[in-house]
Amino acid sequence: MPELATFGETMLRLSPPGDQPVETAGTFAVHAAGAESNVAVAAQRLGVESTWLSKLPDSPPGRRVLAALRQHGVDPAVVLTEEGRQGTYYLESADPPRGRTVTYDREGAAVRTATAAELPTDRIERADAFHTTGITPALSDTLATTTADLLELAREADTTTAFDLNYRSKLWSPEAARETVTDLLGLVDLFVVADRDAETVLGLSGSPVETAERLDADYDFETVVVTRGDEGAVAVHDGRTHERPAIPAGDAHPVGTGDAFVGGFLASRLQGGSVPDALAYGTATAALKRTVPGDMAVVTPEAVERALADESEMIER
Repeated sequence: MPELATFGETMLRLSPPGDQPVETAGTFAVHAAGAESNVAVAAQRLGVESTWLSKLPDSPPGRRVLAALRQHGVDPAVVLTEEGRQGTYYLESADPPRGRTVTYDREGAAVRTATAAELPTDRIERADAFHTTGITPALSDTLATTTADLLELAREADTTTAFDLNYRSKLWSPEAARETVTDLLGLVDLFVVADRDAETVLGLSGSPVETAERLDADYDFETVVVTRGDEGAVAVHDGRTHERPAIPAGDAHPVGTGDAFVGGFLASRLQGGSVPDALAYGTATAALKRTVPGDMAVVTPEAVERALADESEMIER
């Protein structure tokens, strides 16, 4: 079985029931939530042995995160510490005009002090692929250094490196993100970026196809993928451009959709799928995620294949 290692922060997400505001809610649904661990869960459930590296407080909330990942078969290779806390965030969901509101409470999180020297980096060295995102270096100067160190270590071990820009405006400015991310891109084999982030952070305008082809020309990526929300995704690989439409899905549980796409894409590629196959797998996984509460794509290979078969049947009609 192919192996994937990921690194980043995982928080606990607290969501009031229905459309209740946080201020008045008496109960909350609790989910583990982190971009890199979301990818690990999706890939694990789709047939890839997945490990998530991080640093957590040795506390009941920290152990709650460990239990959530183990539930889905992911191996949490983490450093437990007596210092720092478990980050959380609150998600309110309501119809317009309120809409969805996210409130982060992650200051002082233990992961912000994680260094490559203290992490079990042998998991990265033996993996077939290593994945992280632009969220991680945004959290602290220490994590910016650690992200670069882990990407370099993966490269030296001939582990394929995957990086999702995943820009978060609440963490840093476009200028700060551009400065840090562009320094990392020379260490990246597979680059994933949302079309909106490519424009906001990298200053690339034009169609998603033009953006993907520009990135392919400017950097020595093995593969570049530009996601375009409800319109699907574009990939450039070996000089060829591939497009894939999204599979129509509801909007009940959109958080984590992008991570589900990346997890599905990586699962397919690591199991021998072509880039077009991986785009299809990623879009199907993303569509299924929108039907699942929480941040994680609780899916199966059979469900993904069924979603693709149903789509083909609809097209043929």
